[in-house]
Amino acid sequence: MMARVFLAALAGTALFAASAFQSEIAEWRKSREAALRRDGGWLTVTGLFWLRDGPNRFGADASGEIVLPDGPAHAGVFTLRNGKVSAAMAGSDRELRPDSDDVLKVGRLSLFVIKRGDRFGIRMKDPNSQYLRDFHGLEYFPTSEAYRIEAKFVAEPRRIPILNVLGQTEQDDSPGYAVFRLHGQELRLYPVLEEPGATELFFIFHDQTSGKETYGAGRFLYSDLPKAGKVTLDFNKAYNPPCAFTPYATCPLPPQQNRLPVRVEAGEKKYGH
Repeated sequence: MMARVFLAALAGTALFAASAFQSEIAEWRKSREAALRRDGGWLTVTGLFWLRDGPNRFGADASGEIVLPDGPAHAGVFTLRNGKVSAAMAGSDRELRPDSDDVLKVGRLSLFVIKRGDRFGIRMKDPNSQYLRDFHGLEYFPTSEAYRIEAKFVAEPRRIPILNVLGQTEQDDSPGYAVFRLHGQELRLYPVLEEPGATELFFIFHDQTSGKETYGAGRFLYSDLPKAGKVTLDFNKAYNPPCAFTPYATCPLPPQQNRLPVRVEAGEKKYGH
C-alpha cells in the first residue's frame, strides 16, 4: 500500500514538473513575441543611414542625404565630426551618444545613432512599419526537456573574433566554453559577454537545421552565468536574430567554433516573409 502511494506521489511530482516546464516555455514565447511587437521593437526598425564626415541633412525632401518618410521637408542636420554625432533641429543642437537611449523625434519617427567598427549610422524606427503590420507570429519546434541541458563550463577567458553582417570583425570577450552531449556527441559552445559586467552569457550558434527549418545565419541563446562550474543551455529558448525580421539590423554571426555538427530541433523556427 505504501509503495503504491509513494509511486503515485512520484508520478504526480513528475507530471507537475513537466507541466511547469511547458508553462515556463509558453510564457517565454509569449514575452518573446511581445518584445518584437512592442513600440520600438525590431519590427519597427525600417531604416539605417550611414553618416559621412561633416553635415548630413535629413528630412522628407529627396534632396537631403537622409530621406525620411515623415516629418518636415528639411528637418535638420546630423554632423559627424571627430567621432561624435550631433543633431541640429528646430534651433537646438545636441550630441547623440551611439548605441544609447538618446533619441531624436521627427514626426512619428525615432532616430538613434549607432556605431559599428569605425562607422556611424542613424537607425530609424517607425511605429507604422510594414514589417510590424505584416507580422504573422512565430513558429517553434515542440517543447522538449531533452534540449534543456546542464553543461560543464570551462573557464578559459579569451577574445574571439565575431563577424557581423556588414563584414566587420570585432574581438569579443569570451569567459570560456560550455561542454555538453547531444545526439551522442560531445559538443562545445563559446559564449561572449555583450558588455563589461554582463549578467548573462550570449551564445551565437549554427546547427544542421540552419538554412532549412531555422534561420540560415544561425540563432541566439542566452543563459545565466555559470554556477559551480555548470551552465544550463535551454535550446527551447533559442531564437532568431533581428536580421530575420528587418534588413536594417547589424547582426553578429556565429564564430567558427559554434557551428554544431548536429540538428538542434528546439526553439524558434525560420521566420517566413
